[in-house]
Amino acid sequence: MKLNYLLVSACIAFTIAACSPKMADQKMGTNAQSPAIPIDSSVNIGKLPNGLTYYIRKNVEPKKRAELYLVNKVGSIVENDDQQGLAHFTEHMAFNGTKDFPKNELVSYLQKAGVRFGADLNAYTGFNQTVYQLPLPTDSTAVFEKGFDILANWAGYVSFDDKEIDQERGVIVEEDRQRGKNAQERMSKQLLPVLLANSKYAERIPIGKVEILQSFKYETIKQFYKDWYRPDLQAVIAVGDFDVKQVENLIKQNFSDLKNPANPRKREKYSIPANEQPLVKIITDPEFPYNIAAITYKHAEEVETNEEQLKTKIMTGLINTMLGARLTEIVQKGNAPFIFAQSNYGAFQGGLVDLDAFNSIAVSKDAKGLEAALSAVLAENVRMKKFGFTQSELDRAKTNLQTGIDKQFKEKDKTKSAAFVQQYVENFLKGEAIPSLDYVHQFYTQNLSKLSLEAINQLAATFVTDNNLVAIVQAPEKEKENLPSEEGLLSWVKNAGANVTPYVDNAVTKPLMATKPKAGSVTAEKKVDAIGVTELTLSNGIKVVLKPTDFKNDQIIFAATSKGGTSLASDADFRSAEMASQLVSSSGISEFDEIQLGKLLTGKVASVNPYISTYREGMSGSASPKDLETALQLANLYFTMPRKDDKVLKTALEEMRTVLSNRLTQPTAVYQDTATAVLNSYKARAQQVKIEELNQINLDKAISFYKERFANAGDFTFTFVGNFKVEEIKPLLATYLGSLPANTNKENFKDLGLEPIKGAITKKVYKGLEDKATVTLVYHGNYNYSDQNNLQLDALKAILDIKITERLREKESGVYSPGVGVSYNDEPKGNYSMSIYFSCATANVDKLIAAAVDEVSKLQQNGATAEDIQKFKAEEKRQLELQVRENGFWLGYLQDAYTTGKNPADILTYEKTLDQVSVASTKATANQYLKSSDFIKLILLPEKK
Repeated sequence: MKLNYLLVSACIAFTIAACSPKMADQKMGTNAQSPAIPIDSSVNIGKLPNGLTYYIRKNVEPKKRAELYLVNKVGSIVENDDQQGLAHFTEHMAFNGTKDFPKNELVSYLQKAGVRFGADLNAYTGFNQTVYQLPLPTDSTAVFEKGFDILANWAGYVSFDDKEIDQERGVIVEEDRQRGKNAQERMSKQLLPVLLANSKYAERIPIGKVEILQSFKYETIKQFYKDWYRPDLQAVIAVGDFDVKQVENLIKQNFSDLKNPANPRKREKYSIPANEQPLVKIITDPEFPYNIAAITYKHAEEVETNEEQLKTKIMTGLINTMLGARLTEIVQKGNAPFIFAQSNYGAFQGGLVDLDAFNSIAVSKDAKGLEAALSAVLAENVRMKKFGFTQSELDRAKTNLQTGIDKQFKEKDKTKSAAFVQQYVENFLKGEAIPSLDYVHQFYTQNLSKLSLEAINQLAATFVTDNNLVAIVQAPEKEKENLPSEEGLLSWVKNAGANVTPYVDNAVTKPLMATKPKAGSVTAEKKVDAIGVTELTLSNGIKVVLKPTDFKNDQIIFAATSKGGTSLASDADFRSAEMASQLVSSSGISEFDEIQLGKLLTGKVASVNPYISTYREGMSGSASPKDLETALQLANLYFTMPRKDDKVLKTALEEMRTVLSNRLTQPTAVYQDTATAVLNSYKARAQQVKIEELNQINLDKAISFYKERFANAGDFTFTFVGNFKVEEIKPLLATYLGSLPANTNKENFKDLGLEPIKGAITKKVYKGLEDKATVTLVYHGNYNYSDQNNLQLDALKAILDIKITERLREKESGVYSPGVGVSYNDEPKGNYSMSIYFSCATANVDKLIAAAVDEVSKLQQNGATAEDIQKFKAEEKRQLELQVRENGFWLGYLQDAYTTGKNPADILTYEKTLDQVSVASTKATANQYLKSSDFIKLILLPEKK
């Protein structure tokens, strides 16, 4: 239960700035005469006579694939008053009919080519841009060439059929409902005028106004398209495994006929005004779960185009790293006045507008502690401004940054096309430099060591300014009386850090493992040549599965697993056992606490994370090949020398109490808790921990349980995938894994009966203030786990997903993004569930549930259509082509194969098994698994008034 994750899931309105930030001109006095950053020669940049820009780059990762993008310098900021929301609406209409693809034919055509709607084919609209993305296979000439026709259709030939416009109104209203109608939206409406300083940005939120979306005239959106979708504001980006000259010809053929208006509207550039006086806002909401204070210092945006600016970017990154480490250290030491904190310099509001900012955020356990929490965070800003950083801090930050740049450079020939696309998008929209990886690596390597502590401290001192301050507090409504006034909040900011002293850095000089353990040996070896796998058995019984690959140059990933998990804990000790792996992971290892361990691993690319789930325990890890020994040492120590730290438990419990104290005010949390209870037959072990249960968590019991689960390494299976040679890795495995304590016992898990309630169940939860409902429909039952049955369920899920989207979104216009999920397991016994989920207006709940059940009934009566089966097979084949070139896929696949006892070489025949999916098989599967006899309806509705 990590708070930073929960903050994200709660969709806090205040956006933390992104990493890799940019500094402002006013700070550094950027030298305009500095050498320009050279453009990567591997990208072909051109412009058609009509003004359309294009970027073309050949890149073979992933193989036989291309990323095609259409980028428009058009977003909500250019809308007229009566067009608010129509930039986004236009994006939707591009998928609802163009000159060459009437109605929904475009989506259907691409699905039959294996392109997934939403996951692959997608688009987004912001204040200043609308971007369409179209990943395509290049080994099908017809499909690939058709992709450029599709981009051109979006660029200039969207149909805007009146009926389709009316049909889409409901979809976009539902998008607004799905993403909003909550505490975040209510608070955002109060925050944005402050954050955006009453600029035009505050009046042009991309989703627009519901009343306009529901009533605008057809000609209004058509005029928006005519005014703004024009070649002088557009770029085509193509990166992938193709012939560059052919692509350039395809762009010329498809886009040269696009014309600009005779009297084009001027594309104005808007900004957010500076503020001499602080902008302050304190807001509450009854459903908001946290007490948060956020301080922002706005700065002018700087777009990196020359080398001095790039140096500033490097220094800013180093400062962010060092400041972040100090805040983390405060938490790790225990007794921190905040439960979450962050300070960094980056893009204001995540880059949505053209500003940079220095942001600080503090989260306290309650409103009374907010002053201490914010003051502690701001004190670190003051400490940085007054005294700067130490040389040892800077040395570590430089080492880690150089390690990261070296790793990126080692992978330069394995860089995914999508990474290049994002650079070109920024170049077109903002003029951001696009240097080659060779240049970047050389520049960092040559300049990183030359950046002095004095220069970096000088830069850090400019982050906090006397103007452009924005101060915000967000809190639950029940805390209203304990919150400061606006003047009080500003006094906190003014007085923070008055008595700070210089930071003292305690370095670590000891090695992670002073003495190597006595090595075991490899006692058996078996080759599975068909898939390039080697199976080893070590002298202590550990089984090791090895798959060397060339998918990444600088990556080895691994995992270990064994049966047992928290299922073997007693009821009395369960809550302690549930926390065991989290406490160990946060406590360091051996004699090193987490702070010391982080410093000790400076410059290393090696990490290991132990876990204990309900039915298994194990660990996951990753390393650069050069640091694999370090990763294996970590793995060894997590088995043999887990560390106990009272401060870690105290911090974790404070964090959990904060989260749980306001959990019942959040509609989605109450709904999730109810769903969890129903889907696990109300068994206590599956349910969310309660505040009163926190007192049951005992550190000694937790550590003791952890040690029990990792006491016998002999029943673990380790899987390694990545860039290594089997013969070279064997001695390391024998040393660090073969030496682990083991015995001949083979443990199993205990069946806890965590399965859904039998029968036809309807459970309604009434929580929330607004007209918003969430629906989950669950079919479930016992299951004979096998590859054949799994395939049929996967097919049914994919096909039902298509039908639910077509019916609930396209036909009923009642939802935005419905979905279908499937899960099947053989642990602790065979079971499956298939769920249909969506959000909608409360008035439409019954109608849409009936529509969803009707689609299920049609599948039971008729089976899937041949066209939908074709879409499923095409997607599976295309995804498999990509997956078999990914280390992560092989790690998961091999781990599953060896723990379930199936033949790992079956992957080679998977594509052939797709022939088993037919109209008849989908009909039979629907009738077997989608039974109304074991059917659960979970419905979240607003509170009754």
